[in-house]
Amino acid sequence: MRNILITGGAGFIGSNFIRYLLNTEPDVKVINLDLLTYAGSLENLKDLPDPNRHIFVKGDICDQALLEDLLSEHQIDTIVHFAAETHVDRSILDAGQFIQTNVVGTFKLLEAARKKWLEEKPSGTAAAQDVHFHHVSTDEVYGSLEPDDQPFSETTNYAPNSPYAASKAGSDHLVRAYGQTYGLPYTITNCSNNYGPYQFPEKLIPLILLNAMDGQPLPVYGDGRQIRDWLFVEDHCSAILTVLKNGIPGETYNIGGGNQPTNLVVVNTLCEILDECQPNSPFIPHQELIKYVPDRPGHDRRYAMDITKIKHELDWEPRQSLANGLLKTVEWYLSHPEWINAIRDQQEFQGWLQLNYEARGGGSNKL
Repeated sequence: MRNILITGGAGFIGSNFIRYLLNTEPDVKVINLDLLTYAGSLENLKDLPDPNRHIFVKGDICDQALLEDLLSEHQIDTIVHFAAETHVDRSILDAGQFIQTNVVGTFKLLEAARKKWLEEKPSGTAAAQDVHFHHVSTDEVYGSLEPDDQPFSETTNYAPNSPYAASKAGSDHLVRAYGQTYGLPYTITNCSNNYGPYQFPEKLIPLILLNAMDGQPLPVYGDGRQIRDWLFVEDHCSAILTVLKNGIPGETYNIGGGNQPTNLVVVNTLCEILDECQPNSPFIPHQELIKYVPDRPGHDRRYAMDITKIKHELDWEPRQSLANGLLKTVEWYLSHPEWINAIRDQQEFQGWLQLNYEARGGGSNKL
């Protein structure tokens, strides 16, 4: 693991992983490929540790010729594939882009890796054995759990309920197929809901936080009793690095935060933390800003992850409790107004908020 291609490295999890990697792996060189669509931003890559070991390339993972050039030019031995469309609401309104990026893009990346790693360096050589394709996926491929169901494990049947989840399930199957059919060395991780610094505020936690700071309505879908397993992004980064170093080729590992609060509990906790961090805010108590809005179609009721495999086989478990992670997240957003202002300036994002939330009666939600 010397020259790593990271796709989607200007996004939320990808940029956090690059920071984590540069901080912990002094001999690694990072090639960061990102198209800089709405959720990817160069703002996320400012003040990187040891930036001389990071090369940014603006490009599309659907451009196979570009992918092959990067693999050859930089002698890539490891691919960490984050690039994806990830927001369920957007997939409901326009599924096509999710199929293009998540399925076709993954296919193009796999084809480039197969050609450069396995055709030009046939399977069985030392070079072929020293490469690694890691695919970052989601718990949503497993579908939804009832209140008393056991958490998702690596052997849970796939049952995606949204176009987003279906597109990620398709990409997972492609990665496995390339491992079985062509001998491509791969690992897959399926993670629960991430949160933390640099998260684009279309997702629950940053949307609630930034709206609360501005005194805007805090939209809660349905009754707010949907259950998620929340994973602090730095814990996710440490898990991926653990899999890269010690994971068994051809294996899948579930990654979770070890908690199952309802969305309403998360929103209330954020309000309480913000009340304490901003005692002079004119919007205290921030909980009074909560507004229930119509639920989205096919909204999965509960996710929960069984992390027994990665814990026992690779000795990994999350370090941050939800309370500590949420506090760190609130403190980061409060101390980075320049990042927030850069996001506010994106017309596409403001249009999305209006389209998705005003239609639900959730107020203006202007950030």
